[in-house]
Amino acid sequence: MSFWEYLGDRHQQLLTDAYQHASVVFQCMVVATAIGVLIGVVTYRSEWGGSLATTASSTMLTIPSLAMIGLLVPAVGLGVPPTVIALTLYGLLPIVRSTIVGLRGVDPSLVDAARGIGMSRVMRLVRVELPLAWPPVLTGIRVSTQMLMGIAAIAAYASGPGLGNEIFRGIASLGSRNALNQVLAGTLGIIALTLLFDAAYVLIGRLTIPRGIRA
Repeated sequence: MSFWEYLGDRHQQLLTDAYQHASVVFQCMVVATAIGVLIGVVTYRSEWGGSLATTASSTMLTIPSLAMIGLLVPAVGLGVPPTVIALTLYGLLPIVRSTIVGLRGVDPSLVDAARGIGMSRVMRLVRVELPLAWPPVLTGIRVSTQMLMGIAAIAAYASGPGLGNEIFRGIASLGSRNALNQVLAGTLGIIALTLLFDAAYVLIGRLTIPRGIRA
């Protein structure tokens, strides 16, 4: 069976796996973004706090993804829970780091001007600092999403959702006539989803970042 014939025969299952893959990455990115930005906001004013936050989140990336999921399975079981926890933890570093860098890069004179017109610290953060820090934060989110697209494939090891199941089935049946087709379909599907997500981020950037800041 050729690769195109395999796609035609298995397109329904492949679309389901692709949807699950995109869904779990999207949901984990939402959670990782909320947590990562919050950590950045809390720690960016302190050199020690920022370094601690960056070091702690980078430590997660030193743990192999297969080992991380394997360690989580006894605690939370198979399927979605270990996948979500692992992906969220892996997605933190680029977002935490970019949030800290972005907030520290805001022109102090703009913050002083906002203080001068009576804005509270929370208002300055929400209306001045975070909007100006948004471009690097969005870059961190893009990098994190690209990482998680690949890592999510490992979730199939713990019966997780997504295109990783197609890849693992192919590896498990090496030598069969469809083994290469399965691995190729899963891999190309992940690449396609990554490009689609990245295109969406480019569009979000164009819609949310003023032209002057982009320039």
